[in-house]
Amino acid sequence: MEPKFIWANLASNDLERTTKFYTALGFEQNGKMDEGTSFLFGQNKFVINFFIEQRLKKDVNGNIGIPKENEIIFSLSASSKEEVNNWVEKVKSARGTIFAEPQDYEKGYTFGFADPDGHKFNILYWPGM
Repeated sequence: MEPKFIWANLASNDLERTTKFYTALGFEQNGKMDEGTSFLFGQNKFVINFFIEQRLKKDVNGNIGIPKENEIIFSLSASSKEEVNNWVEKVKSARGTIFAEPQDYEKGYTFGFADPDGHKFNILYWPGM
């Protein structure tokens, strides 16, 4: 058996704030629901849905919510060091949190940020990728 698609479902404390944040970063909105909002990431249009915490807990029949620590960091590619640095400015302007300043990483260049709910991402330039 091979899944046709993969997407992520994350919790949000404030859907309006989440929508404004990802819109300010330039991501395409994939839809809005009463208890959620959704965005497309990358050329393959990876979907990340953001639901209010209570809805997500109900849907998965369990305890899931805003992270205190992250189990995952979503990595987004950049085409140059300059593009990484441009992302830093976009994230700051959108009021994201920079948790790892821009830095050389092996043969690449990267930085890390968190959205207003603490979900973590890194932007990575890797030559030849």
